[in-house]
Amino acid sequence: MGEIKTLIDEEKLSKRISEIAGQIEKEYAGKEITFICILKGSVFFTVDLAKKINGDVKLEFIRVSSYNDGTESSGEIKMKLDLKDSIKDKDVIVVEDIIDTGKTLSYLIEYLKMKKPNTIRLCTLLDKPDRRVEKVKVDYIGFQIPDKFVVGYGLDFDEKYRNLPYIGYIE
Repeated sequence: MGEIKTLIDEEKLSKRISEIAGQIEKEYAGKEITFICILKGSVFFTVDLAKKINGDVKLEFIRVSSYNDGTESSGEIKMKLDLKDSIKDKDVIVVEDIIDTGKTLSYLIEYLKMKKPNTIRLCTLLDKPDRRVEKVKVDYIGFQIPDKFVVGYGLDFDEKYRNLPYIGYIE
């Protein structure tokens, strides 16, 4: 395990999340928003984003995984925790920490559409377009990043480093 170098510091993260929150707030003025937080990685981002929005924000949680114990996606997607409440006729924003190949998100968006929300949009903190194999429409992007293995601010390596207050990468 190499040294962790800073890719995006706390200040940059906070500023960009405020900008995304402002955009969402404007587009959903007067409407209740349901954030679907994809566990475990997007918890920090979802909470910080929700705190910066003036208006009604409901939180739902879902857990899907395409990773076993390593750093490479297994390609097989497993539903580990489903939504608690119905999203039928709700304005939904799926909040993700990072979009890599797009396979998990593509699967998840199709799954959620079957639950008949009013609208469904996708918000990601980090986007790695170089790794994309599935076409996924992302409505809100925090940062486009190069193809590096990133940790911190919810992202982990073997369940470690999630609590770093910044996004780092491993050399």
